[in-house]
Amino acid sequence: MSVLPRVSGREVIAALAKHDYEKDRQKGSHIVLRQVAYPHRRLVGPDHTEVAKGTLRTIIKQAGLTVEEFNKLLH
Repeated sequence: MSVLPRVSGREVIAALAKHDYEKDRQKGSHIVLRQVAYPHRRLVGPDHTEVAKGTLRTIIKQAGLTVEEFNKLLH
């Protein structure tokens, strides 16, 4: 199992934007992302200074990525 990085909500959104997600809407600290291509997944990410590890792992899994793939998107 790979080590999860410490990232902010904005960094998560920027990384997922490289994986064909776009910001759909935001209400408070909840940002909804929509996958541009089929299957048009929707993800909800927090706009926090640091995303909790469990939340980050769930977002990565829902995006259909591995932790290694996500780490590559961060750089």
